[in-house]
Amino acid sequence: MLKNQVQQLDKEMPLYLVEKEYMKENNISFEENGGNEKIENRFLGAYIERSNKETDELIATESDSFLSESISYFKKQKAEFLYVESKWFHIIAIDAVSLEVDDVFGTYEAMLGLKLKKNQEKTIKSFLDRELLEGEKKYNLMFNQQDGLWDLNITLDAVEGFEETNTVGEVIGSLYQFIFHLLVEVEKT
Repeated sequence: MLKNQVQQLDKEMPLYLVEKEYMKENNISFEENGGNEKIENRFLGAYIERSNKETDELIATESDSFLSESISYFKKQKAEFLYVESKWFHIIAIDAVSLEVDDVFGTYEAMLGLKLKKNQEKTIKSFLDRELLEGEKKYNLMFNQQDGLWDLNITLDAVEGFEETNTVGEVIGSLYQFIFHLLVEVEKT
C-alpha cells in the first residue's frame, strides 16, 4: 500500500527525506530531484479552519500563512481547535487532522482517523508504545466500527522533537513523518 502511494507521489513532486529513506530501504528507484526543502511546505494549499471546541462553529478559514503561526497559539486560545485537510494525507492513510490543547492537562493533542484494518491493532499499539516518549497520557486508540477506521488521539508533547515553539506547519510535518513510520511498521507485518 505505502509503496504504491510513494511511487505515485514521486511522479507528482520531489520526495522528502522520510519518503526517500523508505524507497532506499526497499530498493525502489526514485527521482533524485530536490526534496531538500522543509516537509511542512508540502502542506501549502491545505484546507485549514479554526473552530470552537464547544460548538464546532467555524471561527475562520485560514490561509497558508497560518502554517507559520506558533503552535502555542492554541495555549492562548484554548477554546479553539484547528482542522486541516491536505491532498497529501492520503499517503499516510488519513483524511484530516485536528490539533488542539487539552483543557484538563494543557497538552497539545492531535486527533485523526487512521485507515488501517482492525486486525492491525497490536502493531499500531506496539509502535505507539515504543515511539512515544514517556508520559502520563500518550495516546488513545479505538476502532470505529461505523467508519471502519481507527480513531487515534496522540499527545504531541510525547512525540520526539515536539517543541512548543514549533509552527503549525512543523507540527503537521512531524505528525506526517510519525504516521508514515507507523505505516512502514504496519507494512512489515
